[in-house]
Amino acid sequence: MIVAYGFANLLQSVAAARTTVHHTFDPGLLLRLVSHRTYLVGLLCQVTGFVLAFLARRDLPLFLVQASVAAGLGVTALLGVLVLKWRLPAAEVALLALLFGGITALVLAAQPAPSRQLGPAGLIGLTVALGVIAVAGFFAARLHGAPGSVALGSLAGMAFSAAAVAARPLASADSAEAFVRDPLLYLLIVHSVVGQLLLGLAMQRGSTTAAVAAMDAAGAVPAAIVGLLLLNDRIWPGREWLAGIGFLITLASVVGLTRYAEPQHHHAVARERERPMIGAGAAPAAGRAAQAASTGLRRRTTRS
Repeated sequence: MIVAYGFANLLQSVAAARTTVHHTFDPGLLLRLVSHRTYLVGLLCQVTGFVLAFLARRDLPLFLVQASVAAGLGVTALLGVLVLKWRLPAAEVALLALLFGGITALVLAAQPAPSRQLGPAGLIGLTVALGVIAVAGFFAARLHGAPGSVALGSLAGMAFSAAAVAARPLASADSAEAFVRDPLLYLLIVHSVVGQLLLGLAMQRGSTTAAVAAMDAAGAVPAAIVGLLLLNDRIWPGREWLAGIGFLITLASVVGLTRYAEPQHHHAVARERERPMIGAGAAPAAGRAAQAASTGLRRRTTRS
């Protein structure tokens, strides 16, 4: 699950950086993104991670599963080193070690238990949350730069958090028929689609750091609280301190790794953009130079 989300983070952010920036809450962005093979592979990885996370939510508390989803960024950093030749300073090695330690602490603290059902009030709450997130996303899409990344990333995290809350009791369905007829399934799907759109918009605003950090915090914290209060999520007696420390360490490590990965990611994307531009500009530049030489005129050539 963590590995699948790590691949998804890297591939989808690359695809979003290559797509025309949208300044409205336009579902057409998803259509443009799926036209990129890179995004489709990343989406396949995300779906794989989602299925594994869904199965894990059947018995594991949300604070563990959501923190593990966020920890996929550690895999993203390692992939950047292996595939994109990112550098890995000592500080980032320490962050990866802390991330591993935080997840280990959560695993030791989490007590497996089946979920409690939400009931009509929970369904209404998830429906209202969907409307609020969508309306807020409509206005947040008009923001630019880091503020837009933070706002849209936070809303994406809230949508994914609501999807996780819906998935926890849904994973305990007794039969396939009960699974398909459960309203939680459709709330889960719609929240996930809205979250995917908001994440794509957030990554286009130029700050992957702000987008991913905000998404991870907003996706992990609310779900962990709701799980402990309403869904029968449990911690082994006497290990509450271990769960708290592990959760905080995991989130802090993810934020730190995001700050490390962003400049290297954008530098790699910029290099890829420059290559076709240089190749396309070479022939016109040579033509202009030949024309200037043949006419005896001194012209300044530029490379587009």
